[in-house]
Amino acid sequence: MARYQNIFTQVQLRGPLEAGPLLPPGSFRRLGQGSYNYWAGKLGAAQLGPIYLGRLGIASLICAFTAFEIIGLNMFASVGWDPVQFVRQLPWLALEPPGPQWGFQLFVPLAEGGWWQMAGFFMSTSLILWWVRTFARARALGMGTHIAWAFGAGILLILTLGFIRPLLMQSWAEAVPFGIFPHLDWTAAFSIRYGNLFYNPFHCLSIAFLYGSTMLFAMHGATILATGRYGSEREIEQIIDRGTAFERGALFWRWTMGFNATAESIHRWAWWFAVLTPLTGAIGILLTGTVVDNWYLWAVLHGYAPSYPSTGVVDPASLPGAPQ
Repeated sequence: MARYQNIFTQVQLRGPLEAGPLLPPGSFRRLGQGSYNYWAGKLGAAQLGPIYLGRLGIASLICAFTAFEIIGLNMFASVGWDPVQFVRQLPWLALEPPGPQWGFQLFVPLAEGGWWQMAGFFMSTSLILWWVRTFARARALGMGTHIAWAFGAGILLILTLGFIRPLLMQSWAEAVPFGIFPHLDWTAAFSIRYGNLFYNPFHCLSIAFLYGSTMLFAMHGATILATGRYGSEREIEQIIDRGTAFERGALFWRWTMGFNATAESIHRWAWWFAVLTPLTGAIGILLTGTVVDNWYLWAVLHGYAPSYPSTGVVDPASLPGAPQ
């Protein structure tokens, strides 16, 4: 049966539930015995559980729940505690950061942005605790810490948007509001205010790594599925003793694009592309407003973008004293 797998079929294993290796002394016990779920098997492994949180995981979830409640209740209050309007307007509701009049003041009145500060504190604490948890769990299981550092790259971008850049700009008003469309509106206004973020080279790199990540993961996943009948899912074995699966995959890519990644290097390529997406994005955000005030003018100055055609109207940005 395994020989005739294709994109429309999938093998789901059933057998004794996998409990994993023994935990080191002093660890919490895993919760539950685990079970199989057919639909979970369509997305990944069919086994659900057992679950292990530990002290760090529990503390992280408590902080995440606190941030979620602060944001949700403030949004609920903004529509007069009307449940119908709350559901109807939810995509447009926001919890805004303190206004520019408060600068980077540590404690702002709750109604003036203090709730946003509290929500941001608990959300950041939750993310950092979960990062420490991923690092500690990897060490306890004898794994590498690649997962923690990849997660840390995403956390860095979040902290850059909500704390590090506002700190450099000395204004909480530079931070991102909590909310769906308000967040998107902030992004559009941010780009317009600083001369079009598309001319920010680090933003360009971030987008390139983002699209590159999707391409690399799709190419790798497709290659493994296409050669799965030859055992390509046993990737560690194929790294140290290349079998017919990866020989076929390598031949395919050499035929179609001239070179191929190995069973190991494809994962390093994909990891770096994914990690560099938020890292370059964070650098681009940090430079905006602190080093460069107008990315379009910067791009024109460095031959990166064409200048506007002459219309006889003086560009205010070219006048003495205008930010460059």
